[in-house]
Amino acid sequence: MQMNDYVELIDTKLNELIPIEYPQSIFKAMKYTVTLPGKRLRPILCLETCTILGGEIEDAIPTACAIEMLHAQTLIHDDLPCMDNDDYRRGKPTNHKVFGEAIAVLAGDALLTYAPQIITKNSENLSPSTIIRILNEYFHFAGARGVIAGQVVDIESENNTNITDKEKTLEYLHTHKTSDLFKLSMRTGAIIAGANDEKIQAVTEFAHNFGLAFQIADDILDEISTFAEMGKTLGKDKEEGKLTYVSLYGIDIAKCKLSCLFEKCCDIMNKQNIQSEIFNDIIKSIKKRVGI
Repeated sequence: MQMNDYVELIDTKLNELIPIEYPQSIFKAMKYTVTLPGKRLRPILCLETCTILGGEIEDAIPTACAIEMLHAQTLIHDDLPCMDNDDYRRGKPTNHKVFGEAIAVLAGDALLTYAPQIITKNSENLSPSTIIRILNEYFHFAGARGVIAGQVVDIESENNTNITDKEKTLEYLHTHKTSDLFKLSMRTGAIIAGANDEKIQAVTEFAHNFGLAFQIADDILDEISTFAEMGKTLGKDKEEGKLTYVSLYGIDIAKCKLSCLFEKCCDIMNKQNIQSEIFNDIIKSIKKRVGI
């Protein structure tokens, strides 16, 4: 499948999986952010990993869609006034701007619990033990040792001049805030495909490096891109004193780090003899956007 095929498949399934029920306000708020136009990288990585490791794409679709719902939950909460206080996401008003802060908080909470139900109710072809493994991955990376940990450190490091090791803090922040959802995507794709431990470890390392590179690219684009390209307010990280790769290293060194991380990704796949045009196309696209 090509990227556009994946996106179309995922968008169709996401639309089907969130019907508007009573009370309509919560389901509309959930669906609003989940179905905003996006690159769908996380579900694509889940589906592609499953496919290239010999699994069936149909078996991975519920998990892939659940991960996109989890991602939407992190965006809703990240945009809240008490967090990053953003007005736009993917070129549209953020969830709390449309539905109000209270419903936005509840929409995020609802997605966090709705997503694993999508896995349990729609994965008929997977064994109970496989579903339990997938749910364990979901709850780990969604929780206090995953993306929540990254968000906490992001908040605590803002304008914090007392950080003794900024490099270590930055890597921890983005390992959990960004890389962990890519790890969840690729690890679950591999688990659904029945991959062995060696393959699962390889895709985990790929996802870790890819996630850090993705975040570096985002930090660079926050400096050099436009609202039309990014769909969100730019320059806020610098204004709010956030710890980013650009603030710590500067754009040129950040670009070098990004290139090195993508090289590691390619090396990992080559050593495992795993070939994916989708992975290559995603990396090429990101590198082109940041000008390397």
